[in-house]
Amino acid sequence: MRFLINFALVLLLVACLVVWTLLPWYAVLGIVVLLALWLAFTRTGALALAATRIGIASLPQRWGASSVIVIGIAGVVGVLVAMLAMGEGFKATLDSTGGDDTAIVLRGGSQAETNSVITRDQEPLISALPGIARGADGRPLSSPELSQVVNLQSKADGTDTNVQFRGVGPSAWALRPELKIVEGRKFGPGLREMVVGRGAQRQFAGLEVGQQLKLANQSWTVVGVFESGDSHESELWADVDVLGPAYQRQAYQSVTVKLDGKDGFKKLKAALAGDPRLKLDVSTTRDYYAKQSQQLTTFLKWLGIIIGTVMAIGAIFGALNSMYAAVAGRSREIATMRAIGFRGLPVVTAVMLETMLLALLGGLLGALIAWLLFNGHTVSTLGNNFSQVVFQFRVSPELLWTGLKWALGIGLVGGLFPALRAARLPVTEALRAA
Repeated sequence: MRFLINFALVLLLVACLVVWTLLPWYAVLGIVVLLALWLAFTRTGALALAATRIGIASLPQRWGASSVIVIGIAGVVGVLVAMLAMGEGFKATLDSTGGDDTAIVLRGGSQAETNSVITRDQEPLISALPGIARGADGRPLSSPELSQVVNLQSKADGTDTNVQFRGVGPSAWALRPELKIVEGRKFGPGLREMVVGRGAQRQFAGLEVGQQLKLANQSWTVVGVFESGDSHESELWADVDVLGPAYQRQAYQSVTVKLDGKDGFKKLKAALAGDPRLKLDVSTTRDYYAKQSQQLTTFLKWLGIIIGTVMAIGAIFGALNSMYAAVAGRSREIATMRAIGFRGLPVVTAVMLETMLLALLGGLLGALIAWLLFNGHTVSTLGNNFSQVVFQFRVSPELLWTGLKWALGIGLVGGLFPALRAARLPVTEALRAA
């Protein structure tokens, strides 16, 4: 029977922790305000506050055991926030790529450029469709593109990594005004020249302006560096009509277009659906790149939660051991408080508040470490196109708040059982043992 009661209590705690981690900030603030009012304006609360002050005053005498709680929880929060910051940074990079004013056309049923094929005779038909904006020269703002994965050496460890080598049409620059040449110049049409993203240049060797790369048994000259603040900074760009023959690619993979006004996407989608020669799909570039980030972001999120949970279990056991030791060491003190009128609830609250304070310190320390070490840290990972995407860790206030909630949740579980033991400690037995 006792086993069933303990098992039910553990399940209840797990359910409470899940609810706790999902609470928004204003709900947590409401709980804190209610607790503060109870401590300030009720007799039981005042007794709990007085008992808490006594426990906190004795912390310097048992700082070694208390530091186990702080350091353990700091490690949990640091790792959790770092893992979530990786997913957040990757998602933010791809979400910032593209917009609602441009669209990408792929072969019907294709989820990414890697498995899409658009024949060269289809490209003029696509460019002539309604819904596509035209430039000052009257030509449609349309860029046929293809992507080739090439191997470059990583600056970090010298290993070969996959990098996206993108061939673009002349209108690619007008379609992506956020892309700016910051060093050198644009590649010349019809020449084996390339421009490289700043992110790619930082991560991969041999991409300085003026250097030559041997790709497809041909020499390519790096003539410029661009910045765009999105996933394109991970790429190398060249003339699509030079890149295609170099890799014996007879077709394009996608066509990116500028949409003509608010109704441009609807017109283009309807025109594609109504032309039996074009079995193609279209989506805005914002939607396309958001979908590309979804799978990896979800994976990184759950990986962080799983690793954080495993570490949290260890931190909970550390908190349990430390608080059980603290309760045992303070048995005379707790028994004396019980003898002079402190009932069970104030004692439970005092031990819980003490543990939560240590957990809060650990959470703040872990959040600070994660922010100092990882916020803005540049890395690359494999994207859906089997090439590296360069992005930065993004330690947002929301992630820091999540880490603090995990810390307080660990403190809640780690302090509950020792607090209950302290409240049930027989006065005479405690005084005799002391």
